Order: sequence, then structure tokens, then C-alpha cells
Amino acid sequence: MTITLPRSVNIGAIVAAFAYTSLTFGAAVAPAPAEAAGNQVFYTAQLAKPVEKATTTVAGGVVWNCKGDTCIAAKGASRPLRVCRELQKEHGEIAGFTAKGEELAADNLAKCNG
Repeated sequence: MTITLPRSVNIGAIVAAFAYTSLTFGAAVAPAPAEAAGNQVFYTAQLAKPVEKATTTVAGGVVWNCKGDTCIAAKGASRPLRVCRELQKEHGEIAGFTAKGEELAADNLAKCNG
């Protein structure tokens, strides 16, 4: 025994399947927000001790570009304090840290370096 559906139901199912596939594939290949924004600077850190030469470091889930006593990075998924702590592990004491233009509070900066 074979059950057949009306043609309009078959076409509707095919269209729905195609739409779902298109949407999920589009989400999978869409650029991440940081990439779409051109990797704009979100974090800025002032190091207590400057790096000897320009370096690129991954810390706190973001890529840091450091030159002299300044390091910059695009936005990451972690909280600023965690990002600061991870950078501190790589480059030593952090003298100042900002996220989206807002300075890390003094007590959090102490925790970052602690």
C-alpha cells in the first residue's frame, strides 16, 4: 500500500527543506562579528614592561598585537578581567587595560595582575 500526498504538499515540503538548508548553510559560512567589523580594536592593554619587538600573541581567546608597551586586540567571547589575566600570563604586569574604551576598575586591574 502506497500513500501519496497532494502535489502542493510535496512542493511545500521541498521548498521548506531548501529554505532550511539555505539558512543553516548561510549561518555556517557567515563571517564572525569580529571579522565582519574588520577586526576593530576592542581591547587595549598597557604593559608595565615593553616588549622588545613587535609580537603577536593569543591570550584570552583573542589575538593580541603588541608593540612597545601597547597591545591591542579585537573583541573576544570572555570577560575583560579574564582576557586581562591571560595577557598578563604572557607579558607580565598590565599597567592599564580598557575594553571598548572603558578602563578596567582598579580593583579588577589588581586581580588581573594578582
